[in-house]
Amino acid sequence: MAYNNIELNAIDLFCGAGGLSRGLEDCGINVRLGVEFNPIAATTYQNNLHGNVIIDDIRNIPSEVIMNMLNIEARELFLVAGCPPCQTFSSLQKNNINKDERNNLIMEYVRIVMDLQPLFIQLENVPGLKRGRGKKIFEIATTQLSTLYEMTSDILNCADYGIPQKRKRLVLHGIRRDAFQLLKNTFPDFTVSLPQATHSEHPNANNNLQAWVPSQIAFANLPAVAAGEKAPIGFPNHETNGLSAINIERIQYIQNHGGSRNCLPEQLQLPCHQKENVGYTGVYGVIDPDQPAPTMTGGCITYSKGRYGHPTQARAITVREAARLQSFTDDYVFSGTKGQAALQVGNAVPPLLAQASGNYFLNILRQLHEIPV
Repeated sequence: MAYNNIELNAIDLFCGAGGLSRGLEDCGINVRLGVEFNPIAATTYQNNLHGNVIIDDIRNIPSEVIMNMLNIEARELFLVAGCPPCQTFSSLQKNNINKDERNNLIMEYVRIVMDLQPLFIQLENVPGLKRGRGKKIFEIATTQLSTLYEMTSDILNCADYGIPQKRKRLVLHGIRRDAFQLLKNTFPDFTVSLPQATHSEHPNANNNLQAWVPSQIAFANLPAVAAGEKAPIGFPNHETNGLSAINIERIQYIQNHGGSRNCLPEQLQLPCHQKENVGYTGVYGVIDPDQPAPTMTGGCITYSKGRYGHPTQARAITVREAARLQSFTDDYVFSGTKGQAALQVGNAVPPLLAQASGNYFLNILRQLHEIPV
């Protein structure tokens, strides 16, 4: 097969607000189509990216519809990427995994990949899909994909890719077997791999890596806003949730006494936190500006949902600050209410992580171009 004729076209399944597509576009891949069930997230995608969006349940979309929209045949697509809904596999969830219909959506990703047979595949999800609550369905999915693809997957820390956030994610890369065999025949030591880290918690002369990016980068050059206030025009998504007087007192105390709710005096503690070993200790904490931030979730602008207190201002972080911690640029505007926008940010693939995967696939394509066929 002549890989020189492959155009750099991709589709993004379960595209959400478009973090994965933005990262792929930033390295020169043309994401021609996204598929998303949530119309508000799809609006964000359409307002910020170049590709079309099918707004529908992916289970209602035959692969032929996608091929007809893009005017392609099987094996002509460069990449199928996706992040199937992953909340039920998260370690933060305690619901009955067997009763959630979203569990099977990864098999819809498999269905479309097997029908379109792109040169490369990429999947991003929570670590629990491979190592925890989703292990069984992940094994089923990868077993089916392995008939057409040579793959590898592992848990990556986003901080190792220049993202100011200690977000751990499962990333899977796959190369279609005809291309993989050609690479293996030409380069006997060739294996499918994941993006090489560019940053480290402990950089040194031997690893030639940069230091982790601290979270303070997300808080620079933005106007100060008090709890419940909105920033001036020109700073979209930079508005805060309101806080009660006692929560303002809590966050101010925590900012000056170690960053965690464990330092609160008894009169400022919630009754539910006065017992030993109760709950996640990051709740009501503040972000350490000298370290990458904790994982951004859909509740990232709510002070009681995690360590989401601003390091110096008496409030929770804003959607804009959370988006920066996810490596979105300030020109990327999120649609909907504050809560809806926060959910989009928390569910997004960090663009810099997607860009690292995109650059990996482009490098493999360059190697294929150099092989006489």
